[in-house]
Parts: sequence; C-alpha cells; structure tokens
Amino acid sequence: MGANSSSAMNVTSASKQTATVIFLHGLGDVGDGWHQALSSLKIPHVKYLCPTAPQRPVTLNGGMRMTAWFDLKTLDASGPEDEEGIQKATELVHKLIEDEEKNGVDSKHIILGGFSQGGALALYSALRFQRPLAGVIALSCWIPLNETFPGAAVGNQETPILQCHGDADVIVPLHWGVMTNELLKTFVKNIQFKKYSNLMHSSCPEEMDDVREFILKALPAV
Repeated sequence: MGANSSSAMNVTSASKQTATVIFLHGLGDVGDGWHQALSSLKIPHVKYLCPTAPQRPVTLNGGMRMTAWFDLKTLDASGPEDEEGIQKATELVHKLIEDEEKNGVDSKHIILGGFSQGGALALYSALRFQRPLAGVIALSCWIPLNETFPGAAVGNQETPILQCHGDADVIVPLHWGVMTNELLKTFVKNIQFKKYSNLMHSSCPEEMDDVREFILKALPAV
C-alpha cells in the first residue's frame, strides 16, 4: 500500500491554517463523514486531512473486500494480527505527516487521530514516529501489536493523548479500551480516558465537544 492508495480531503478556510489534524476512519468507511464532523467544529486555523483507506479483503468479514487500513483476522483481543499490513499502513500515515512537514507545518502542530481501526492505527503510528506530534485522538479503539510495547515506542511518549470509548460498544468492547489505557499509562505521560454512557460503536455530541476542546488546547491559534 503506497501513498497513492488513499485520497485525502482538506477542509478549507478563509483564515490562515497553521495546524493540521490527520484523522483515519474505521473499517469499511470513507473519509467524508469524519471530514464533515470535524469541519463542524469550526476551528478556522486547523486543516483536516481525512484519507480513505484502500480496498482489501478482510478476513474477519469472510474475505469481503472493503476499505481497511490493514486486515482484521479476529475480534479476539489475544488473536493473530496483520503485522505486515499494520507496518505498511503506518508507513502511509508517516508519509502523510511528512508531506505536511514539507508544506511548512511542523510536526508539533499536527494531531493524529482516528476512529475504531483508524484510531488503532493512529495510536500505533504516533508511538512509532520519532518526531513530536501535538496530540493523538483515539476514539473507540485499541492498540495494535500490544505485546510489542513499551519497547516498540520510539517517540511521542510525552505527547497528549485523548482516548474515548462508549460503554455500550459491542464491536470494540469498552474493556479493549480500558486494557489499552492501562498499557499506555505504563509508558505514556499524558493520557486522558473518557467514557460515554450508552454510547455504542459510534460518536456523540459530548465526545465531539471533548475532541474540540482537545484540539483547541493542543493546537492553539498562532
């Protein structure tokens, strides 16, 4: 999977954009929905990149082709993972960050975020990126290849992380998020974990308010 295998949508603004949020969607989705949700936050100095993952067969869904950052083999937290696919997807995410840097946006002015599989990739990619980011937003997700941490972390252990999860999520159960949070707290210095009552595998206005507050704090206007 190369850099050309995803498309990115930018939220444009009349104001000068001095920061970027790269946000990765979940399995079977496209970037458009999160593009709309993030644009509704109305933070004019922030540009949003919401790429769409390439189509690939997904083992969990009987080999059906759909948008996916990497293959999902099982919903068992201790089951096998697509390590090669995760590494290739991480390279793609790092390329998106590096492209922003080439456009004049320092990595310290970039937030990496995502939902579900996209949030998992965002967490992993941030911890495998050596230069400091402004923050990480991890919604309804988990940390891939969890047994490789903390040793696999090469950067962003002091970067603020916002982790959010609904307590009624039956796709990525809350305990996956809790276990991820407990692991991250052993080597990440600044992490918030927010839980939302009766929220299934989705987002909600309260969560988006928390996302907006996090972005404003991590990416102040300059």
